[in-house]
Amino acid sequence: MTKIAFLGLGKMGLPMASRLVQAGHEVVGFDPVRMARAAFTQAGGKVAGSARDAATGAAVLITMLPDGKSVRETLLGSDGTTERLAADAVVIDMSSSAPLGTRALAEELKTKGIAMVDAPVSGGVRRALDGSLAIMAGGEAETIAKVRPLLEAMGKSIFATGAIGTGHAMKALNNYVSAAGLVAACEALQVGTRFGLDPTLMADILNVSTGRNNSTEVKLKPFVIPKTYASGFSLGLMAKDLRTADDLARALGVTARFSHLTAALWEEAQEALGAQADHTAIDAFLAKPT
Repeated sequence: MTKIAFLGLGKMGLPMASRLVQAGHEVVGFDPVRMARAAFTQAGGKVAGSARDAATGAAVLITMLPDGKSVRETLLGSDGTTERLAADAVVIDMSSSAPLGTRALAEELKTKGIAMVDAPVSGGVRRALDGSLAIMAGGEAETIAKVRPLLEAMGKSIFATGAIGTGHAMKALNNYVSAAGLVAACEALQVGTRFGLDPTLMADILNVSTGRNNSTEVKLKPFVIPKTYASGFSLGLMAKDLRTADDLARALGVTARFSHLTAALWEEAQEALGAQADHTAIDAFLAKPT
């Protein structure tokens, strides 16, 4: 695996690709945004003028794109990106894609002699920068083992989740649990504050009590209580991941009533605040009278 193509040099993709460069790998990146390409060059990476050029001769192609539709179009669309890969190449989709779509894409790539691993991440920009991401990898065990050194350059906790698509399923379900916890924490603070409790004190108590969750620990004090709403993860992306989780539940015939309600709530917030709003701004949406 002498050459890696990395497609998507955004808030998460740039530090992830940079970690691969720091680990000694030859990485050629592409992003349609010029400033993203320039930033990767400054980080020591090489850049190409197109996804097709980046993929030329690559043994591994990593995608970090907005969704599964973008991944499919990039790989199998008119650009013919996968046709430029080296023989026996591996595609690693680290985007937050829909798991059923991932399975269909993997079957199509298989006919072209290309193996696929779905390896979405959790941990945000901070953990992408220091290489401590959690990575959920789905696919054939042999293929995951082949690319594991690359995953270890980007993440600290690498989980083999099972067959192709299970990584993306786990990521969507993780974000569902995370989003539900954030809504509960925000509503609890709003009720408690109205009653006369100090919100910072509430966060401290929650974090040593049974209500503790990721949102109480890392989102309330820096982003929610001061209303900075600047975690770096958009409301639109969270709403998309929740829809992915809910669609999976429906496709599998699982009742998942709270999943339906949560996905609908976040889609309503997206309509009200816009997809680019920070996901912690759900607090401002919840504060509005109904």
